[in-house]
Order: sequence, then C-alpha cells, then structure tokens
Amino acid sequence: MVLKVFFPSCCSSADSGILIGRWISEQNSAVILAVVHFPFIPVQVKQYLSEVQRVTKVSVSVLGSWSNSKQEKEESLSEFLEDLGTIFCHEPWIQISKEGDSKFWSCSTLQKHSKNPQEEEVILVYYDQRKVMLSHLHPPLDTAGQRAEDASKLSAIFDTVARSRVLFMRDRYDEGPIKLTHWQSDGVEASIIVELMKQASVPACMLLTFLLSLVSGICRSRVLKFWPLSFLWSKLSTCEQLGHRLQHLQVISSNKKAQNQTQLMRKANIFVSLLIDVALGILLMSWLYRKNRIGHLADTLIPVADHVAEELQDLLQWLMGAPAGLKMNRALDQVLGRFFLYHIHLWISYIHLLSPFIEMILWYVGLSACLGLTVALCILSDIIALLTFHIYCFYVYGARLYCLKIYGLSSLWRLFRGKKWNVLRQRVDSCSYDLDQLFIGTLLFTILLFLLPTTALYYLVFTLLRLLVVIVQGLIHLLVDLIDSLPLYSLILRLCRSYRLAAGVKFRVLEQQDGKPLRLLMQINPMSYGGVVQTYRLPTYSCYPRDSWASLCKKLFLGELIYPWKHKGEKQN
Repeated sequence: MVLKVFFPSCCSSADSGILIGRWISEQNSAVILAVVHFPFIPVQVKQYLSEVQRVTKVSVSVLGSWSNSKQEKEESLSEFLEDLGTIFCHEPWIQISKEGDSKFWSCSTLQKHSKNPQEEEVILVYYDQRKVMLSHLHPPLDTAGQRAEDASKLSAIFDTVARSRVLFMRDRYDEGPIKLTHWQSDGVEASIIVELMKQASVPACMLLTFLLSLVSGICRSRVLKFWPLSFLWSKLSTCEQLGHRLQHLQVISSNKKAQNQTQLMRKANIFVSLLIDVALGILLMSWLYRKNRIGHLADTLIPVADHVAEELQDLLQWLMGAPAGLKMNRALDQVLGRFFLYHIHLWISYIHLLSPFIEMILWYVGLSACLGLTVALCILSDIIALLTFHIYCFYVYGARLYCLKIYGLSSLWRLFRGKKWNVLRQRVDSCSYDLDQLFIGTLLFTILLFLLPTTALYYLVFTLLRLLVVIVQGLIHLLVDLIDSLPLYSLILRLCRSYRLAAGVKFRVLEQQDGKPLRLLMQINPMSYGGVVQTYRLPTYSCYPRDSWASLCKKLFLGELIYPWKHKGEKQN
C-alpha cells in the first residue's frame, strides 16, 4: 500500500522531536500538524493531546518522530526516537529525518506490533499550513454529520487543519513544558490596529444600528405611502439608491454573526464598496467646490438648455415643411408642429423662471456627494430626466397617437376579413358585418392609413430623441451598478492573498529518486477573476432595460411606452 504523509513546510527547519497529527485510516494518510521539541515528558504530551482532542473533536495523536540533521547526530538520540514508538503505541510509526546537505529526506515506517510487517511506499506531500487553514476548502465546521462521508476525500485534510485551530494558538514564547513548531509558532498573527478596531466596532455598530432603525422607521411611515411621495420614491433613482445603501448599512451593522464564508465575504464586499463610494464622493465634492466650479456649471446650464430648445424648434420647423422630400398631410402636420412648438415655449419659460435659483440648487445638490459617488450620479440622472422632460412628453404624445392609429388599423383590417377580437375569450372570432358597417370601416381605414406616415414620422423622430436620453441615463446607471455590485474586497483579496479564494488544489513533483520517498508539493489553485466576480457579485437594483432586443423592437413598432425605471420592489441579482 501507499502511505501518504502530509507534512507542513513550516516544520522543515524545526528541531528534532515527535510528530503530532491525525491518522486517517480510510486514506492510509497521516496529516502532520506540529512538531513537539525535546525535552518533554510523555505523560504531559498525552494530557495535552487529550485536551486538544476534547476541544477540537479531532483524534490528534503522536504519529512518529522527526530528526533534523542540523543537530549533531547521536546514537542515543536515534535510539530514543525509535523507543518512543513503544511509548505512544501508534501503528505505523513514521520516522522522518533530514539528511545532511542533501535535498532528499528519508521517511520510513515501523510496525512493531504487526505479525506480517510489509514495507510501504511513502509519498511525502508538503503543504502550506497557513494557506490550507485560510483557504476554506474544508467543509463547514457545523456539518458534523458529513465528516464521515468526507473522510475518503481530500477535504478531510483541510478539515483536520481547520479544526485544529486551538493547537496553533500555542507558540514558542508560551511558558509551559511543551514547545511546538507550527505555522504560528513564532507568534499568533495579530495587529494592534485591528484589535483596537474590533473593540471600537461594538459601540459604533450599536450606535449605527440605532440611527438606522430610526431612518428605516421614518421610511416605513405612512407619510411616504401617500400618492405624491410614494410616486417620487418609486420613480426617482436617487431614492432607490438611498434605499439600497440603507439596506447595505443594515447588513453591515447587524449583530448577527456570518454563518459561512459567503456571508462573510458579502459583508466585507459591502463595507469596502461603501468606503470607496464615499471616498470617491468626497473627492468629487472637493473638486466641485474648488475654484467656483459650481458657479461656472450654473452659468453654462441655461445657455445649453436654450440651445437644445432652439435645435428642437428648428427640427419641428423642418418636420412642418417637406422633410427629406416626403409629402405629409399638411393639416395634421401643422397641428402637431404648433402643438409641440407651444410646449417648447412653455419649457423655455420654465427654465428661465428657475435660472436665478440654479446655482443655489446645484450648491446644495453638490453636498449630497458626501453620501457617495453613486448618490451623486443618481442625482445627475434625475436632473437629466427633469431637464429633458419636454422630450419625454413629446415621445409620450407621439407614441400614444401612433399606437392609437396602429390598433385602429389592425381592428379595421379584421373588419374587412369578417373577423373581430373577442375580449372575453382573448381570441379572434368570425363575425358578419352589414353594408353600413363595412362602408364606415372603409372610410375610417382610408383616413387612418393616409394620416399614418405623418404620425409615424413624428413618432420616429421623438423616439430617437428619447432613446438618446435613455442611453445617457443608462450609461450613468451602469456605472452606479458597477460600483454597487463589484466585489472589490474579493478582487483585492484575489490579487494579494489568492489562496483565500481557493478553487482547488494541484500537486507538483519536487524530487523523485529510487529508494527515496516521492516528494510532492500541494499548492492552492485560486479562483479566476471572472469566477470571483460571478460568485461574490452583490445584488443591485437596475433601472435599465430588462427587455430583450426582440421585445424592445416589438414595443417600438407598436408604439408602446419604454419606461427607463424599474417598478418598486423589483431587483436584479
């Protein structure tokens, strides 16, 4: 049989001693966890291992001996290491020794109590204890019922190291009769700043939870459920983004401990996303309030609005003539053109009425950037929606008129074929019409058919203008969704500590020589960056289109309205 010995690379320079770890009989494998140095008392070692086994529920025992060739080799030491096999009574007794300046190690097994001792082929697998501990490739610690099933898998190795955390808390500076070497033997990893932040996070989370409960109580009050406020809350992207960030703050400030790695990473990603969002917002705010850029922006806004209105007037004058040489219905053309020109006149008056307050409004809007760059971008999207409200009105008028004519023509076309739409059964049924009905239907069909090109042209022009505004707002919301959903903490972790986001393991052959154990190196395979984004991507609300291209083209042809927002309560994962 093949004996697999998993040896921690941090113990390769340890002093001579005994090997403690777990024996997995299903795999015929030994997982070495630490090295106990000389001198020691065997009774104290057994008591310590029984205490570790009681706490971790891992069958930790003495598996063999370790001899470092850097120490002076004495016959008494080698004999003592062999005699330890009779004291601790483990079959097989593993003996690992480092030979002089050679890069090869010797690994042998003793089976003193076996009647038919057989020489086993040994595979020595090195592993990084720190990476294995933090890679989270082991099953969850609370799934005790599945440990027996996983005993024949490689996850049993990771589970053994993960559950032996208590063993790694003792370092060489601890006063006691037992000295260990493992991945934290030089001292437990800690940071004064991290510990201070942990202590300060408890009252900070309590205060933040109290403030958030007040804000959420106000948001759930009946005042916001009345028609004007509820309509604005559901349609303005700024309100949607504030509600989204409020949910994020509630997740971060929650006292409930994360149950698994996914929940922990979600909290960390939300926290880092909030920090970066607020930092970028503060940078934007400092840029806006420097060198009076708010005033320059306010002075530029009114001329730009006037220029857009003039261009729309020129476009309507072109449509009221003979656009592209097309022969339009002059009466309908003049009515529609004057109707839209009057709306532009109202819009210009509205803009000039607000012109004295534009700078003050922008000054207060700029302060909202301290809530985050995403909030500032959502406010920019809402401002664009308000400044182009007349284009939206033109699009709605044109779409309703075009839709009315399309449905009228389709209904009259069914009349010619002797059919009608059954509203109750939602289907087309046969129907007999008299002569008067056919005559009136023919007149109406002719009128609608000859007026359709004029209406379709206005609808096409205003739909293109509306799509241009929707595309600009869509690009803004794509940036907002990117900041909201991108798992920044996971990507930074993948870049700096890729083993924390492990996707599997691979083995690399170090040395292979006849008469010597095969030496392998177990390495952690990190997740790809695309896998990290797909696995830990945060859920967001999306304002932009969830329709397919075929559905979008169908809506445009039938004249149905295209709403740039999502209805309240809909979310995109």
